[in-house]
Amino acid sequence: MSTDHEQISAPVASSSPNLQPTHPYKGFVAGIFSGVTKLTVGHPFDTLKVRLQTSPPSQFTGAIDCLRKTLKREGVRGLYKGATPPLVGWMFMDSIMLGSMTTYRTLLMKHYFTTPLYTRFSTTSAAPLARTDKIPHHGAALAGLVAGWTVSFVATPIEHLKARLQVQYHDPRNPTARHFTPLTLPAHLLKTHGPLALLLHGLKPTLLFRSSFAVLWYTYSRTTEYLQKNHPAMPEMLVNFVAGGASAQVFWCVGYPFDVVKQRIMVDPLVGSASRAASGGGPRVWWRGGEIGYGGGQRYGRSWWKAVVGVYEDAGGRERWTKGVRGFFRGFGPSFLRAFPANAMALVMFEAVMRGLP
Repeated sequence: MSTDHEQISAPVASSSPNLQPTHPYKGFVAGIFSGVTKLTVGHPFDTLKVRLQTSPPSQFTGAIDCLRKTLKREGVRGLYKGATPPLVGWMFMDSIMLGSMTTYRTLLMKHYFTTPLYTRFSTTSAAPLARTDKIPHHGAALAGLVAGWTVSFVATPIEHLKARLQVQYHDPRNPTARHFTPLTLPAHLLKTHGPLALLLHGLKPTLLFRSSFAVLWYTYSRTTEYLQKNHPAMPEMLVNFVAGGASAQVFWCVGYPFDVVKQRIMVDPLVGSASRAASGGGPRVWWRGGEIGYGGGQRYGRSWWKAVVGVYEDAGGRERWTKGVRGFFRGFGPSFLRAFPANAMALVMFEAVMRGLP
């Protein structure tokens, strides 16, 4: 399941590591409720995270300062800026994530872990698994890795729109400044930069960031096994609550630096709009990525590595390397605090809906 705010809910422990089938519509419907829950609980934290990640160090002294200034200038609504794109896109992201996860696990169990090939190439003396056995921990990690790559193509445009909406600050000195809405922003990007800018801007760092799904699913599989083995009386819902929340926090510890780079690229002003306006709205040469079409961001172009260097140098890396490293964890507090409750509550909602559907 996707993390739009990079928040991830894990499927139930009894069905996720195994291959017990369920009707696809259940996961689709339950994913909608799970997404709404994650958004309601986690989006304010995500807004603070994005603003801390993309603002100069002098703008906010920390998460508390960012929260105080946002509430003072924009109210509670300011914390939910950019919420519409992930809310609308969550049903697609969750269904793709869960569907691809199940498919990849089924393929691995059918064509590798249950065949003599597993014994031949395994570093241990493990025998092929029976069809009813759980997928091994490293198999869950591999399925999570590829599922993360799969959902990245859907998540990239959604997160691109969300990030740009979230960093629209209210300036009392310029109350007439243009602010885009979830409907006008994609129309503006399509008109001035073409579909590639909307759909693919930030794809590379998104793929890198979502590779951390391998760590999440490995941790979830390990934690679930540990709790079921050492605490057999623990209710299944509590097992999923603890394992899902803990694995999400591990996910953020590993993937957060990539998320910082991703956000920097996604809010980087795109090349082309000024040139297009000056040319009187000339031809939209989006397929060549020229001056008027999609040429990436004004600062980082289409290079994710330039964004890595930019994050490091902006944090003072040239002065002292430890400052540069800290730049990759700016805004980490809100993400870490959000990870457990948002994902755990989303998982409780997911399970409740799954049980209630016929």
